[in-house]
Amino acid sequence: MGKGDKRSKRGKIIKGSFGNSRPSRPAKDKQEEAPAKKKKSTKKAKS
Repeated sequence: MGKGDKRSKRGKIIKGSFGNSRPSRPAKDKQEEAPAKKKKSTKKAKS
């Protein structure tokens, strides 16, 4: 297993391909699973 192995993550990076060991969009998948919470504004109204 190494740079020439198409089944390993390192080999897929070298070849430029995607698969089970190297998903095509890892960052986007994480964002879809846990959507970011919106913060409420904490500013008080001036009287």
